[in-house]
Formats: sequence, structure tokens, C-alpha cells
Amino acid sequence: MIDDRTTETTETSTGKVAGGQAAKPAEFVEALAKGLAILESFDAANPEMTLSEIARKVGYSPAAARRSLITLMALGYVGQTNKRFHLRPKIMTLSSGFYYSAQIDEVLQPHLREVVSKFGDASSVGTLDQRDVIYIAHNSVQRARRAAAVVGARYPACATSLGRVLLAGLSDAELDRYFDGLVIEPLTSKTMVDPVQLREEIEQVRKNGYSTTVDQLDYGITALAVPIRALDGRTIAALNTSGYSGMVDADFLVANRLPELRATASRIANALTRYPMLVSIIGS
Repeated sequence: MIDDRTTETTETSTGKVAGGQAAKPAEFVEALAKGLAILESFDAANPEMTLSEIARKVGYSPAAARRSLITLMALGYVGQTNKRFHLRPKIMTLSSGFYYSAQIDEVLQPHLREVVSKFGDASSVGTLDQRDVIYIAHNSVQRARRAAAVVGARYPACATSLGRVLLAGLSDAELDRYFDGLVIEPLTSKTMVDPVQLREEIEQVRKNGYSTTVDQLDYGITALAVPIRALDGRTIAALNTSGYSGMVDADFLVANRLPELRATASRIANALTRYPMLVSIIGS
């Protein structure tokens, strides 16, 4: 019989900061953290899982995972077919609440549509969350089957142009914490997996004020990103434009899109001055 009191020590994305374990406040609700970790465990590669698969993925005992799943099912966020669990449509209300309360459609989407109307391809805005970049706005005319940059998608920051710009915006101390114990999993044969080389790349991004990546996240993605800065100079988000590798290369994007992308980032930054709550949300 499984002991429900088993202590789970495996780190999850909940409660972690880049490079280490965040200190938990006295009021930290462990049960809520477990439930959120389970919701985050479902993705394109794992749209449905058994209890044991979920427990293994989040690092909890099956008993603890089962209690969270029962609660999430009762609330309508998780469903079950035979012995496999899956998300239910109600989960979309959580992300849509952020999208509309932060006025993403009003503030960011018009600028992304403008970028896409000029260059085609795709454009996104992302923010840093621990060691990942989260896409908070996206517009695209692309239909290729590849890593999706849809709103809410999250990918390793080191493998994206957005993420590298955001990492370049960290202080030296924050960047040290990011690299502390960092292990980079190769997503393609071109993914930069050497932390020393990546640190050098981030320093170059700081100097240049932009980042380019080619086939780092997925084959066929060449991207250029620039920072979006708050009034105090902090990098609070990043803006990119991307195209198909082979049809465009990094030099082409820099030569033909960088000036306009920087101008768009500046317009977004100016627009954000009218929405201090959005700055607080994405820059926290």
C-alpha cells in the first residue's frame, strides 16, 4: 500500500526559479502546487496519461497524484477515459482569463499583425518564466507542421531567439543562477548544448541588442528577436519575427527586418505605458 505521507523531492516547474529551488513561504499550499503541476504535465507529447505516468512525470507518489486528479476531475479540468486521464475544455478558461484581463488582444496583437502584414511568416511576444520562454501573443500566416508558437506555448529559453533576448536582459547575478546546474537537452542536431558557448552567445546578444537562431528549437525555424523594455530600461518581454530556414537566413532577417522590428518593439513599449497593470503582469 502506498504511504500518502511520502515526501516528494523531485523538482517541478511550480515554485522553481532559474537555477535553483525557490524558498517556499509559510503559507505555501502544497496541494495546490501539486494540482497545478499535474495540469502542466499534459502537453502535445503527452495528451493523455495513466495515473502512474502522471505521477512519474511530476515526481509525486501515485497516491498524491490520485488525490489531485480526483479534485481536478470534480472541478471539470480533467477527464478520464478508461484508465487514461486528459484535460477538458474548461482548462482553457484559465488561460483566457489571463489573455483578456491583461488586454493582450488590444495591446499586442495589432503590432504583431502589422509585422506579419509587412514580412509574412510569423511574429510573437514572449516572457521569461524560470528557464522557459512563454508565448503570450502570436500571429502567423504559416501552416507548417513544426514546434507551435501558439499563445501559452513554452519552450526552453536557450533554444529560442525570444528566450536569448530575455536572458540577455537579466542581471549578471540572475544569469549566474540560470546557468547554475543547467543541462541543455538537444531539440535538433543544431541545438546549442554547451553552457559555455551559450553564455558567450548571450553576451553577444547583449552587445548586439538582438538575437538570431537557426533550427535551434525545431528544423525549419529561423528567427530574429529584440527586447521590449519598460520605462526603467528593464527587458520585460521580447518580440520576434520568424521564417522558414532555407527561404530566409539570419543575415537576411537582420538586414531586412531588424529596423522595423526594433521600431515595433518601441511602439509596443510606448503602448504599455498606458497599461501599467500589463507591465506588472508580464514584467514580474
